[in-house]
Order: sequence, then structure tokens, then C-alpha cells
Amino acid sequence: MKRILALVMAILMMSALFVGCTNTTTATQDEAPASDLQYIIDKGTLVVGITDYAPMNYLDDNGEWTGFDTEFAQAVAAQLGVEVEFVEINWDNKFLELDSKSIDCIWNGMTITEEATLNASVSNPYVENAQVVVMTADNAAKYTAVEDIAELSFAAEAGSAGEAVIAENNWANYTAVKAQSDALLEVASGSSDACVIDITMANAMTGEGTSYENLTQAFKLNTEQYGIACRKDSDLTAKINEIMSGLIGNGTLEALAQKYELALVK
Repeated sequence: MKRILALVMAILMMSALFVGCTNTTTATQDEAPASDLQYIIDKGTLVVGITDYAPMNYLDDNGEWTGFDTEFAQAVAAQLGVEVEFVEINWDNKFLELDSKSIDCIWNGMTITEEATLNASVSNPYVENAQVVVMTADNAAKYTAVEDIAELSFAAEAGSAGEAVIAENNWANYTAVKAQSDALLEVASGSSDACVIDITMANAMTGEGTSYENLTQAFKLNTEQYGIACRKDSDLTAKINEIMSGLIGNGTLEALAQKYELALVK
């Protein structure tokens, strides 16, 4: 009888212990998620996802990242009291990188689109942009309307606004490449007749005095604005907006825009 009583007591103690552990686990799961901003401050680093994209983020002669977005991110990180780390990502996987915390934000001339606002928390717009068709000067002289170029072969960065515009126009002869700079190379090498890229890159990389003097902007397809993507519901977005407002107010962003020949959103 004593053995049976001891066994019953042991079972009851184990049950109580199990319930206690379950309640602890449930309580932990029910806790509100930690501040994303505090997470970045605690680790002391703002990890920024980018691609090599002049004039927003590109490598200088010393192999260091520079550009409008590079300097902008550095200015924000300084006010947050953290270091900034730039990580090259596959643009097509940018939101996966963000959600997995491989990066803390996407800051690389990202067009504000419905896809971006559905998958991330997006900052206020800060730079004006457009998608343009780039081709050789000789080819550009042959075409006078967008409708005339439908049968050409195109290149665009996978996951980019340029790729979306190609899909909207139903241009079927299309090659996806890793970066916008690769799209320019496709045209320069003759692999594609034209590419669709951001006007900011086209201004910096094509025409007289650039690496692609024989390439030119043939058509402007739309107008856009750039924003910074943070994790969905992240409180970092509001902080970036606050700091951005100050950098606009004190003239810092205007000076950067002039330096890199960009137009700020007014």
C-alpha cells in the first residue's frame, strides 16, 4: 500500500512540474516581441543589404563602399550610435534576407512598390526615380515610340522594378540578370538589344565620360520613388524617418543629392 501511495505522489509531482513548465513556456511565447530598434542598438551594428549599384552603393578605388545610400546609411547609423555593415545580397531574395535577420534593412535605391509595402515596413520616400530603356545610340535612333520596341530582346535585374515594367509591357524576349550593372553589360556586349534600369544608374553609367559611352536612354517608362525597407512592423522605420527628417532639415541630404546628381523627394 505504501508503495502504491508513493507511486501516486510521484505521478502527481511530475504532473505539477509538467504544468509549471508548460505555463512558463506559454508565458514566454505570449510575451511581446522585443523592439527591433533595440535589437540593433544592443548588437551595435546596422546590417544593410545592398547590391553594387552606382550612384547609390558602389565600390570606390580603394574597394570601400560609397554612394548616396552608403553615406545616408552611415549618417543614420551614427545617430543610432551603431556601426554600419554593408552586405551584398541577391536582390530577388531581399525580403527573405530581411525576415531571416541576415540583414536589418534594404537600403539600395529600392523602388517603393506594392510588393515592398506588403513584405516590409517601408520608410518615407527620399529620392525620385524612373525606369528607362537603355540601348546603343545607333539603335535608339531607329525607334520613336515605346510600341516599336516590343520585339527587341531585353535584360533586367531579377526582382527589380525594371523586371516588373518588362512584365507589364508583355515583352517576352527577356533575360533576368543578377544586377542592374549586368543588364548594362548585356546591352554593351550585344547579348540583349536593350535593358530596363533605374534612371539614377543610367545617368551615372551611360553616355559621354562614362564606362558605357555608346549607350543612351531611349525611353522613360514611368516615375518612382525610393524608400528603405525594414522588417514588417519594425520600430526602426519610424526612427529612420525621424532621423531622415533632421538630415533634410539641416541640408545634409540635399548636399548628398547634389554630390551624386539625384533629385530628393519634395
